[in-house]
Amino acid sequence: MPQDISKSNEIPVFDILPRHVGFIMDGNGRWAKQRGLPRSEGHKEGAKTFRKIGEYAADIGIKYVTFYAFSTENWKRPEAEVNAIMSLFGDYLNEVIERIGENEEKGIKLKFIGDRRGISPELLNLMNYTEKLTENKNKVTLNIAVNYGGRHELTSAVKNIAEKIKNGELSPENIDENLISDYLYTSGQPDPDLIIRPSGEYRLSNFLTWQSAYSELWFSDILWPDFTTEDFNEALRAFEKRNRRFGGI
Repeated sequence: MPQDISKSNEIPVFDILPRHVGFIMDGNGRWAKQRGLPRSEGHKEGAKTFRKIGEYAADIGIKYVTFYAFSTENWKRPEAEVNAIMSLFGDYLNEVIERIGENEEKGIKLKFIGDRRGISPELLNLMNYTEKLTENKNKVTLNIAVNYGGRHELTSAVKNIAEKIKNGELSPENIDENLISDYLYTSGQPDPDLIIRPSGEYRLSNFLTWQSAYSELWFSDILWPDFTTEDFNEALRAFEKRNRRFGGI
């Protein structure tokens, strides 16, 4: 298994770093199944990896990181599993509050993207509180996509733009790519340069549908709970070698 750099003081140097990295955290259930454990145990281990990778991204200088934590489709999972995921989410937010001094030093700003309808009032309060608590941090913005779907995000953006046109606040001639981006959850942030998906799946699964138009993609067979900082480094080294032409020569 690759060494986990986060457990040492070694911080690698990269010639080119992506400004924004997206992670599709996949494989928690399979990780648990391989060990004869309930799926909730896989989500617990996956949550540890999420914390580790988020903090490491800040350490190496990546400015924006988006984690796909819970999709609009994940509500179809068994109720017990959904409840376990939401409980872990609450535990993480409470930990952020408890470790505010440490987080102050790390400079992590938390932002939650997705449709907040359907999320319990208790979790919503924690989400709002931690966003407010970290809003002035500027080392790294850590987006957590909860009840998120790329198509749903685009549909919401179109509805909001249409409402502005209906009210006479906007003209159809004003609509361009920049305007649409302004109505997305990631408004004001650069599009992801790199999207990483472990677990052996080779698709984006409705993640950052608009924003990923020119993202570099990196896939691996590693299940998310086993994903290490060294694996992250491998993806970043691969990114350094990509020739990003954006349609040019």
